[in-house]
Amino acid sequence: MFILMVIIFVLGYTAIALEHPLRVDKAATALLLGMLMWVVYILGSQEILTMVNSAGEFVSSAWGEYVKGNPAAAGSHEEMRSFISHEEVLKHLAEISEILFFLLGAMTIVEIVDQHQGFKTITDRISATNKVKLLWIISILTFFMSAVLDNLTTTIVMIALLRKLIDDKETKWFFASMVVVSANAGGAWTPIGDVTTIMLWIGGQVTAWNIMVMVFIPSIITILVPLLILTFTMKGAVTRPVIQEEANVISSRQQLGILIMGVGALLFVPVFKTYTHLPPYMGMLFGLSILWATTEILHRWHDPKKLRMSGIGDADAEVILEGTQKLTVIKILTRVDVPTVLFFLGILSAVAALQSAGQLGILANFLDEKLGNIYLINIAIGLLSSIIDNVPLVAGAMGMYPVAEAGATGYAANFMVDGTFWEFLAYCAGTGGSILIIGSAAGVAAMGMEKIDFIWYVKKISLLALLGYLAGAGAYYLQMAVLEHV
Repeated sequence: MFILMVIIFVLGYTAIALEHPLRVDKAATALLLGMLMWVVYILGSQEILTMVNSAGEFVSSAWGEYVKGNPAAAGSHEEMRSFISHEEVLKHLAEISEILFFLLGAMTIVEIVDQHQGFKTITDRISATNKVKLLWIISILTFFMSAVLDNLTTTIVMIALLRKLIDDKETKWFFASMVVVSANAGGAWTPIGDVTTIMLWIGGQVTAWNIMVMVFIPSIITILVPLLILTFTMKGAVTRPVIQEEANVISSRQQLGILIMGVGALLFVPVFKTYTHLPPYMGMLFGLSILWATTEILHRWHDPKKLRMSGIGDADAEVILEGTQKLTVIKILTRVDVPTVLFFLGILSAVAALQSAGQLGILANFLDEKLGNIYLINIAIGLLSSIIDNVPLVAGAMGMYPVAEAGATGYAANFMVDGTFWEFLAYCAGTGGSILIIGSAAGVAAMGMEKIDFIWYVKKISLLALLGYLAGAGAYYLQMAVLEHV
């Protein structure tokens, strides 16, 4: 059963990658994969949870911790099933739910701003149609936005903008894919830009200022290398979509106000988390609730009686009322991409099963034993994060290596607070996921929103992302070499 879980995982990911040839929606495949992994896990619980490594420790570290507190549970099949269904499933459900509610909140806020034509104030100012020039503008804007927001939210916002700027599907795919690369690179160098850096920051492995200073140069190089290559290889101009003009039911000032409120709600999330220490999704939903209430109040004057009193004709009043109905959050919620949310649920559930059962822990230990070099280990983790979600990989690394005490020397010094291992882990785990579109939350969101084909991404983007990733890793290594000799 232990090996069967890995086989099912590989087959499931292959089916997701071959979505278009198989003609099975990836959300359906991901859900089936996620649920099937837990079914196999609990049916094989007696075999899986009794497995021990060469040191005599349980392969499932989660089960090992549980047994420490409940020694009598070690040989009980009933306790094993209870552990999986009442401990692990609920624990991972809580973690996954935070991501899903965060995603739902962010997507709804972006959709509210979009439906109120808030992004029009930005797209009207981006006049470039040359592909290279536009790509530089979008990529650099994404890079710095994701440092302030986070890579997932930034990707959702930027793809909403791209829909207003580019008409051709494949060109839009290319720009959306570069948004993913840029968002992951921008999120790696700040403590709030990516889930993994948040984990390392909260866990005490890194400090905010140090991670920004030490990882900025590798991160910016990660995006500059693909951009420089594309500057010499990409040609032509983009075709803007023909957007059907609808009757304006709100003024340009109100459009700008909704845009400012929407972006403000997104920017508020890290502030909310810092001061309240509550999960980020609560800050996102708090911002959504304020924006929702504001739009309800804003459209109050579109009441039929008030329109008649203001002297507006019946025909015009009907157009305004119809337009207003489309702007209500209740209607906007029907436009939110639910299949993308379900896709996330399936993928994250599958990875959680591997983490709980112990396969990811074995992988982490294998890297440590076979490579034995902090740079090689982290580069490998980054490459693996293009296939497996980077969150459990980073969590596994944090569990493998305790933070060394201040003043440690030799190899142990790499694991002190702000040590080389943790800094480089933040870079590699944050940017390595760009190599495949399913390797990061930003990539999965883009794939769901624009229906980007997995094989197309491999052919068009993966090599560019890999070159950028390796160039950034080399830049970090040179940076450390220079600092050691200063």
